[in-house]
Amino acid sequence: MADSGLVHVIDDDEAMRDSLAFLLKASSLEVRTYESATAFLSGLKDRPRGCVVTDIRMPGMSGIDLLRSLAEVKYDIPVIVITGHGDIPLAVEAMKLGAFEFLEKPFEDRRILTAIRSALERSREVGERANEISAIAERLASLSQRERQVLDGLVAGHPNKTIAFDLGISPRTVEVYRANVMDKMQANSLSDLVRMVLVCKGTETGA
Repeated sequence: MADSGLVHVIDDDEAMRDSLAFLLKASSLEVRTYESATAFLSGLKDRPRGCVVTDIRMPGMSGIDLLRSLAEVKYDIPVIVITGHGDIPLAVEAMKLGAFEFLEKPFEDRRILTAIRSALERSREVGERANEISAIAERLASLSQRERQVLDGLVAGHPNKTIAFDLGISPRTVEVYRANVMDKMQANSLSDLVRMVLVCKGTETGA
């Protein structure tokens, strides 16, 4: 099963870990369990996909600490926080730190499965966007310096004549470079080309 369908369960309570693991496997979901947030973080090699289900109160690193750690290393993975009855203020803090959802104990199986499937769908969307951005970045890197200059002019909304004047080349030469840019970027239209560039720029600026 792809990593996008993987559920990471973190809880110092072995019975809770086993119970959740049984429920998720019975629902055809892949699951990995960890007895602590530290164990989860230490086991990370690449950016994890899927989602995390973690208790908010654990010895050592808490669920809140885990959210902070994930934010520091920019791991964009949905985190579902499990809270006790008296932990609502902590749960609110978790949401402010980027938690995808919080569930108060005791919760129904149906509710946690719904939350997990929503989190996995969000993870798949993030993964698809990351793959798209990576592919666009590779295409941008394949452009020559002059092709990139023409691209910048097109994205700025300049007509061929203006780009030609700015670069000191003929409009016909701009048309040739423009065709090369469209081909290398695999763009079907000028609007498609602009969208690609804006997607990458939005990532660079954190938009």
